[in-house]
Amino acid sequence: MMFFIITPGLICGAFAERMKFSAMVLFCALWGLLIYCPVAHWVWAADGMFNHANAGAKFGALDFAGGTVVHLISGVSALLCAIMLGKRLGFGQDPMPPHNLTYTFIGATMLWVGWFGFNAGSAGAANAAAVSAFVATHMAAATGTLTWAGIEWFKRGKPSILGACSGCVAGLVCVTPAAGFVTPTSGMVLGIAAGIAAGIVCYVACTTIKSKFGYDDSLDAFGVHGVGGLAGALLTGVFSSSEIAGVGKGGLIEGNSQQLVNQVVAAGTSLVLAVVGTFIILKVVDALVGLRASQEDEIQGLDLSQHGEEGYIISY
Repeated sequence: MMFFIITPGLICGAFAERMKFSAMVLFCALWGLLIYCPVAHWVWAADGMFNHANAGAKFGALDFAGGTVVHLISGVSALLCAIMLGKRLGFGQDPMPPHNLTYTFIGATMLWVGWFGFNAGSAGAANAAAVSAFVATHMAAATGTLTWAGIEWFKRGKPSILGACSGCVAGLVCVTPAAGFVTPTSGMVLGIAAGIAAGIVCYVACTTIKSKFGYDDSLDAFGVHGVGGLAGALLTGVFSSSEIAGVGKGGLIEGNSQQLVNQVVAAGTSLVLAVVGTFIILKVVDALVGLRASQEDEIQGLDLSQHGEEGYIISY
């Protein structure tokens, strides 16, 4: 249920400042029930068609704490939302810097600590899988932070706290599906690999690709969670260890190329459901209550127009 709440919440970052509150509530409820629940069942239920523990599953995939189930499907759905709702007023013309980097930094550090519960806690016990997940999670966050900030430093001449925070989250996202399926030693290697992969791939997605196609993903939900989730799902098929994950669940690094194939099939199927389902849900919500706030409401600010209260009251 916690993951059920978190997953559609991630999507909201893509359409910040422009969707009506009534539409958001309806969209999140429908998306959670019709997209999240089926994918969670496919991957985690005992009889799920992508559950590796299900003997009848043709493509048994591994997803320890939600790389595909949480991050991939929310990320691609977020991209579709950003495209279908259109850009914020003034996007690309008016400056739109982050309004409070202090809060960004505090939030990222809280996420870093909380993710230990997210990943290591998914083991359900204080065991080897929890230890491996904890180690891999920390290494991925640290490496993602350094990689993203390092790329910025090289390309722009200045590393930024926003970039470091983005890299931290990207690393956490990328390591999530594999965290509990590797040994502590491999967990360190995976964490570093995931951090570097996430730092590079997600950086490109959030800068070059976003700039080239011009979509307005306000908080880079697709660039970080969608791209990072896909990278993590595929890396799971590479680094998974049969010693921790179980017999027959080793990855490509142990010579089992089929596991990588399984990861691709599971991620691809989930992605298709997310895209098609999100498109239909957005159309239904638009027909029922309308998706986008009016231009006047956007100019006034959704805190005032949708809720009758201000996020910041500044007195002069």
